[in-house]
Amino acid sequence: MVAIVSACVILALLYLFTAAPLFTSTASMVIDTRKVQLFQQSSVLGDLAVDSATVETQVEILKSENISLAVIRDLHLIDDPEFTGSGGGLLGTVIGAVSGLFSDGRAPSEFEQTRQALERFEKNRTIKRLGLTYVMEIGFTSKDPAKAAKIANAIADAYIVDSLEAKYQATRRASVWLQDRIKELRTQASAAQKAVVDFKTANNIVDTGGRLMNEQQLAEVNSQLVMAHAATAEAKARLDRMNDILKQDIPDANVADALKNDTIVKLRAQYVDMASKESIWAMKYGADHLAAVNLRRQMAEIKKNITDELKRIQESYKSDYDIAVTREESIKSSLANVVSESQLTNQAQVQLRELESNAQSYQAMYDNFLQRYMESVQQQSFPITEARVISAATTPLRKSYPKTLIILAGALFGGFLLSFGAAMARELGDKVFRTTSQVEEQLGANCVAILPALGATSVQSLGEKVLTGKLTKKNNPEPDLLRYVIESPLSRFSEAVRSVKVAVDLNAIVRENRVLATTSTLPNEGKSTLSTNLAQLMAHGGARVILVDADLRNPSLSRALVPDAKIGLVDVVAQKTRLEDALIVDPQTKLSILPAGTTSKLLHTNEILASKAMHALVTELRSKFDYVVLDMPPMAPVVDVRVTSSFIDSYVFVVEWGRTKIDVVKHNLRSSPEIQDKLLGVVLNKADTKLLARYESYHGRYYYQKYYARYGYVE
Repeated sequence: MVAIVSACVILALLYLFTAAPLFTSTASMVIDTRKVQLFQQSSVLGDLAVDSATVETQVEILKSENISLAVIRDLHLIDDPEFTGSGGGLLGTVIGAVSGLFSDGRAPSEFEQTRQALERFEKNRTIKRLGLTYVMEIGFTSKDPAKAAKIANAIADAYIVDSLEAKYQATRRASVWLQDRIKELRTQASAAQKAVVDFKTANNIVDTGGRLMNEQQLAEVNSQLVMAHAATAEAKARLDRMNDILKQDIPDANVADALKNDTIVKLRAQYVDMASKESIWAMKYGADHLAAVNLRRQMAEIKKNITDELKRIQESYKSDYDIAVTREESIKSSLANVVSESQLTNQAQVQLRELESNAQSYQAMYDNFLQRYMESVQQQSFPITEARVISAATTPLRKSYPKTLIILAGALFGGFLLSFGAAMARELGDKVFRTTSQVEEQLGANCVAILPALGATSVQSLGEKVLTGKLTKKNNPEPDLLRYVIESPLSRFSEAVRSVKVAVDLNAIVRENRVLATTSTLPNEGKSTLSTNLAQLMAHGGARVILVDADLRNPSLSRALVPDAKIGLVDVVAQKTRLEDALIVDPQTKLSILPAGTTSKLLHTNEILASKAMHALVTELRSKFDYVVLDMPPMAPVVDVRVTSSFIDSYVFVVEWGRTKIDVVKHNLRSSPEIQDKLLGVVLNKADTKLLARYESYHGRYYYQKYYARYGYVE
């Protein structure tokens, strides 16, 4: 983890020393909601109120290629090496060199230079909205601080010019469109008005003072009819009254007064006077008196005259009545004609109203568009924009990139994350045994010893030692692995083997523990080395020990110790030879060795190990030796170990440190409960003591070298 963090910090420092400093300058622009309206009451283009979406839209317009290309063109940035060169700095130089290797050597065209400049321009430009305000911040990063300020201000200016130009063009296009539309509407309004006039002429519709003529005629005729009807009724009433008067002999005074006829009044007065005289004379001279008769004759004449005058008046009243009736009928006929004409006019007036409505609509549209056109012409002369710069960009005094503290902090943080990730990856991927606690947790067995890894060795066969009677030194100074406890008795390896012997002896207190078997999961994990050194350690201590090579499939122990042996375990079990004839004794430690014998043609080695003869041989070895150590084959490739549980007291399981997979060991022991029940413990072999200190410090160099050195222990 320290190495990874250090590498990240070194890379960060290297970058800080090689990266070209960059400077950022910013300008602020606001979208003003208070619109300045010059010479107009409303906007021709119908500008919307400025809201959040409008501001975000303006931000995107600022980011558009149109604005960027305008700045690049105005400032001639395609001629600036910063925009069309390699980019500067160590990284830019490397990228430029690599790109040069794959280029065709052709000079880039103006379009390609423009696109390259545009790409770098947009990369170095930052535009953002400040919170929820109407303020937009325009920033630009460059190697030259003055250039950064100049470009930032140029972006703001280009945006304002583009906004004005866009409004001008929109207003101009609107004016052209309005012109065409006004011409069309003028024609349509004229046609609509002409259609109204033609329709009125065709249907005899005359408008007088806001009312149609037929309506006025209808009102007048109706009024005349009412008056004629009243005159007729009055004439009829006079005629009827005259008829009633004619039925009387002499009209009374009221009738005479009502008629207001002087003749009748005078005649009636004469009649009344004569009647009075006739009554007086008749009473005085008698009714037959000539004077009375003359008076009555005169009265009759006066009465006849009154009647004739009344009949004359009756005829006058009748004539007036007939005239009134005729006039009323004439007016009724005229009214019927006017009503008929009015009904036709009303039906035509529905269509007339539609034509007038169309004419008014076209006229209103024409007036409205004409007003808009005048406003557009006025606005085209006085373009306005809502954006204005409130803070111009200035030359920055400090670099904005790279930020030393941030990069160093990021390197440290990234280094810690990377190192932690690497450590976790190694931890999760490290499915092997490295500590005693792993052995106890995963297998439920004691870890009786950790054997340190030994270097390359030279193995001298015991046959040579038996022949010479002493240890023969070879030119190779490296130690013999199979006799390491004898040649290096004060080494860590020897001390670890002693801890295995102590575990064997302590277990013997509980139950008999004289027949030991060493096995492992896979080949080459060091079980033969442990069994040989354990047996030699016991024998060197004065015990009677026999080492039996029971790995009949691959008798590597026999090949290493007694390669010239012709007979061995197989021959003894088959009772082809005696045990004493097959044994080989180490002259130095008095260790008895029973090699495997000839095993090349054996097919069922498990049957040999499970046979009664093998049981009898082990029983015989129990009686002759204090310890019987059997070097068994590994458990994963063959099943020979499982058949020996009946005569083995304890098994020592060898696991290679940092190599043997945990799940493989667990699977083999779980599938062999008879061996797990007799498991004395697990030995971690080939341990790297330098790395072991990282996992379990009490097994590290600190304790072995600092404290154990006081007792004469060496590497």
